[in-house]
Amino acid sequence: MRRSLYRLGVVFSAVLLAASLAAGPGIAKSRIKDIVEFEGVRDNMLVGYGLVVGLNGSGDSLRNSPFTQQSLVAMLERLGVNTRDATLNTKNVAAVMVTAKLPAFTASGSPIDATVSAMGDAKSLQGGTLLVTPLLGADGQAYAVAQGTVQTGSVSATGASGSSISKGVPTAGRIASGAIVEREIGFQLASMSQMRMTLRNPDFTTSRRIADAINAKFPGCARADNPTIVTIQPAPGLDMVNFLAQVESLSVDTDEPAKVVIDEVAGVVVMGDNVRISTVAIAQGNLTIRVDEAPAVSQPAPFSQGKTTTVPQSKVSVDEEKGKQLITLKNGASLSTLVAGLNSLGVTPRDMISILQAIKAAGALQAEIEVM
Repeated sequence: MRRSLYRLGVVFSAVLLAASLAAGPGIAKSRIKDIVEFEGVRDNMLVGYGLVVGLNGSGDSLRNSPFTQQSLVAMLERLGVNTRDATLNTKNVAAVMVTAKLPAFTASGSPIDATVSAMGDAKSLQGGTLLVTPLLGADGQAYAVAQGTVQTGSVSATGASGSSISKGVPTAGRIASGAIVEREIGFQLASMSQMRMTLRNPDFTTSRRIADAINAKFPGCARADNPTIVTIQPAPGLDMVNFLAQVESLSVDTDEPAKVVIDEVAGVVVMGDNVRISTVAIAQGNLTIRVDEAPAVSQPAPFSQGKTTTVPQSKVSVDEEKGKQLITLKNGASLSTLVAGLNSLGVTPRDMISILQAIKAAGALQAEIEVM
């Protein structure tokens, strides 16, 4: 336990040291394409319902999954086989939901990946074949058709006594390039007169810097509407595609609020460079209380007619770690100062979480704490 905490401390110190070294005057710039999303240039979610056949007895139980039986009967009727009055008893078929993402500007006939997930009580979809399944968009129109062999990437086995073992999720899998796009998204980018860019991390300063960087190269073509939206319009002589190709390669200095992110389960703390500490004194020490039980046997004197009894004996010791000094952080202390001060106390990551929360409670931590 102590060794694992030591490793966490080493990793945590290395992360914070890298952050403090990077927090110099030369802040790394980011390309606009890496910090914004362009309006309309996005994936579109597709979903469909289908059947996976060819399973080795690991499919749905038709008695417990009536939708699978109804789908099987309907499919066979479309193929000219009448089984409406027949009793079907097969475990080689499973009803599944098929999902996919239709990327922006995908042309008709392009292949995309499809994800298949069991709906009923199927045990595994490994090796099954998905039959032709239309994939619908939010408007109810079919934009792709999926079919192919399902690969789950999992292993499962069951013994005769009922014991079983599995690795991964055998009831969900993927079909690489298993869907073919049949309908294109009608998005005419080149004819647009203006475009809105959405910041992935909304911030007033970053939004203004993006507009300033664009206007420095294309005067009057950008406007920061709010911390999230920057509206741009093509420069004279350029269409939207050519204009965006030049805009997305521009670099800006991003800004972010002071924030401390804490993962109490993993014992991880991440602090931004803008975190500041007001004047505060910190002391940290470990207090260990140990109770030892050593029962003693009480033997009566000869011919005393007494009874042999057990007498409990407890030994309580208190061990408080010495050598910990009270450190003081001056007003406006930076991240590197805070890290150096906490490391001088020899604290573990979990102790550091408690210290940061205590500093915040004292009103000395000028940052937002986010607990994951």
